[in-house]
Amino acid sequence: MDLFHALSDEGNRLSGLDRKLAQLALDDVDFVMNASIGDLAERAGVSPPTVTRFCRRLGCRGFPDFKVQLAKLAYVGLRYVKPEVPTETPEEVAADIIAKAQNALFQLHRQIDLSALETAARLLRGADFIQAFGASGNSAMIVNELHNRLFRLGCRIHASNDHNMNAMLSAAAQPGTVVFGSSFTGRDPALVHCLELLRQRGVPTVVVTQSGSPVAAAADVVVAVDLPEGKNIFRPTSTRFAYLAVIDMLANLVAYADRNKSLKTLRSIKEELVSRRDGDDRQLLGD
Repeated sequence: MDLFHALSDEGNRLSGLDRKLAQLALDDVDFVMNASIGDLAERAGVSPPTVTRFCRRLGCRGFPDFKVQLAKLAYVGLRYVKPEVPTETPEEVAADIIAKAQNALFQLHRQIDLSALETAARLLRGADFIQAFGASGNSAMIVNELHNRLFRLGCRIHASNDHNMNAMLSAAAQPGTVVFGSSFTGRDPALVHCLELLRQRGVPTVVVTQSGSPVAAAADVVVAVDLPEGKNIFRPTSTRFAYLAVIDMLANLVAYADRNKSLKTLRSIKEELVSRRDGDDRQLLGD
């Protein structure tokens, strides 16, 4: 049973009184979950039997079962029951997206642990080989971007976005390897398992994640990113701008740590692009 869609009445199947009860449940979930059937009936201006019939028409066994199903909706999060009214016009959307990206970068700048950042960059530059572990959409993008940044600085790096492969790579990791991990929530049990396995094998690990999380606890070096997400479930997460900024910081520090090595690889790449594609050196170093 999908109680949310039943209450939303997208098919216009509810009667006037049922629609009134449904709207009350959506508008004040906390009240309904804690109310008696009499309390709900009084606020809605209906009789208790009307409430019972309403619950059964929604597919519940009665009012107590309706409250249990409503509590499950609240457990997922009220922003998925009553989402924030989204911006709609191109002007509003553009302003909102840019403002949230700017705010994410501003908050990151205020909270970034520079010592952890420096330690992480030193480990990455000193590694014989770097494994970068991600999974799901955002973290997969982050570790792929780390690969994109570091290979052009002369680092030997491989990015993997498969949990089973990550576990096998952890079990096979050799001395000289450093493992980088990304987790936006910090609650990825598969990544935690890999980090614990690597710790047992004495392989250094660096993660970008939420502080105080299981992933953070299992890693050697933590570059923490703790940003509020807001209530607009329709807007892509602005936290990813902060993660990308961390990747750029690490890449820049890695480049500066061995400028000769970085310069040699960058020149080789640029020579290839100028001779085959660009015709001069004014274009970006790659696409």
